[in-house]
Amino acid sequence: MDTTIWTGRDDSAEGGDTRRLYHIVQCGEEGYGHGDAVLLGFASDAGVLRNHGRPGARKGPLAIRRMLANLPARDLERFWDAGDVTCEGDGLEAAQSAQALKVARVLDAGARPVTLGGGHEVAWSSFQGLALHVTNRSVKPRILVVNLDAHFDLRTSRPGSSGTSFDQILEWGRQHDYPVHYACFGISPIGNTQGLFDHAQSLGATYVEDSQMQERHLDARLKQLADLVAQADVVYFTIDLDVLPAGVAPGVSAPATLGVPLSVVEACLQAVKSSGKLRLADIAEMNPQQDADGRTARVAARLAWQLLRPAA
Repeated sequence: MDTTIWTGRDDSAEGGDTRRLYHIVQCGEEGYGHGDAVLLGFASDAGVLRNHGRPGARKGPLAIRRMLANLPARDLERFWDAGDVTCEGDGLEAAQSAQALKVARVLDAGARPVTLGGGHEVAWSSFQGLALHVTNRSVKPRILVVNLDAHFDLRTSRPGSSGTSFDQILEWGRQHDYPVHYACFGISPIGNTQGLFDHAQSLGATYVEDSQMQERHLDARLKQLADLVAQADVVYFTIDLDVLPAGVAPGVSAPATLGVPLSVVEACLQAVKSSGKLRLADIAEMNPQQDADGRTARVAARLAWQLLRPAA
C-alpha cells in the first residue's frame, strides 16, 4: 500500500470545514466496522488481455486514488483504504480469490466495500466475496446485479476474462440454486454480437441499450431500476467506465461511440444507494495509459466519492 498518494491541498487557514479525503483516510485492513466505507483496489490487466483489449487498467486504482485524495470530505467522517490486490502476470484466478476474501471480510464486518479496478474481471472477484458472505445465511437472499456497461460481459468462454464475469456470476447462481438477476444498463448495439444479445435473453437478463439511457429517458429508467431493486434483498452495483461517452471517459479499453451521460449514471448510482439494499460496489476499466488530461480518473473519483459517502 502506497500511503504517500493520500495528500492534497491544505486550506486549514480558511474558515469552516476544510477537510479533504486525505485528511480522514485510515490506511490498513483492520479497524473498520459497521457502516464504514472501505476502499479496495484490484490492480489487474490479465482479464483485459485475455479478452484482447487494451492493457493499462492495472494502474487504474492508483490513478483514481490520486484524484480522490484532494476531494472534500463533506459529510464523510472517515473511511479506510485497505490497499490493492495485484494480479501478477496471468495469475487472474488466484488474484480474484484473494480479492474475494478481502471483500468478504469487509462485508462480514458490516462495512461497505467500494472497489477500484482494474479490468471488469473485478466483478467476478467482488461477487465471489459477496457469495462467501451470504452463503453463511440460513435464508438465501435475492441478489440483484446492476451493471452500467456498454458490454454484456456474458461471454461463455473459459478461463475467465474481463468479458465473462457476469456469465460466471449467473453460472454460480444456477450451481448453488441462488436467485441472482442480472440487469445491464447502457448496452451498445454495435459493441455486442447478436449471439450475446441472444445469450442475455436466454438467461432472463434485463438490459437497456444506450440509446434508451439518455437524459430524456431518465424517469423511465429510474422507475425500471426501482422495480428491480424492490424485488431484491441485496444489490451489487458495478460501473464500467466505458458506459460513458468517449469524450467524458477516454481512458478505457473500449471507448463508447454514444455512451450514457454522466448525469444519468449518477442518478442511477444515487437511486441504488438510497434503496438501503446496496452491499458492495466497484468501478472498472480505468486505464490511465489511454486517459487524456486525467479526465477519466476525475470522473471515476467523482463516482467513487459518491459511493463512499453515507446514504442520505
